[in-house]
Amino acid sequence: MKSKILALSKNEEFKKLLQQKKVSNKYVTIFFGYLNNKNKNFLNISFVTKKKIGNAVKRNKIKRRLRNIMNDTFKNTSINLNYSYLVIAKPTMLNNEFKMIKETLTKEFIKINK
Repeated sequence: MKSKILALSKNEEFKKLLQQKKVSNKYVTIFFGYLNNKNKNFLNISFVTKKKIGNAVKRNKIKRRLRNIMNDTFKNTSINLNYSYLVIAKPTMLNNEFKMIKETLTKEFIKINK
C-alpha cells in the first residue's frame, strides 16, 4: 500500500521551512514547522540532495533511500502530520549502511514528534 506522502512544491514553502526549527545529525539536516494551506491528511515532506554530493545517480540513490526510510517510519511510528518537513542529505549518507541511516533518522523523527 502506498503511503500518504506529498512533496513540497512551491518556493515559498521551502523558504518558510528554512526559517523554522532545525534538527541535524551526521546524515541529514531536517527543517520542520507549520505551513498554512497544507493538507493535514498527508505527510508533507521533501528530500534535497546538493550537486556537491555527486552525479545524478548518487543523488537519486540517496533520495530513494530517504523515501524508503520515510515510508517505513510513517507506517511504524506516529509522525505529526501538522508539520511539514524538509530533509537535506549530507555526503556521509552515501557511504554508510542503510540500516544505520534508518535507525538514526527514525530516532530523529521520534524526537521531533514528542
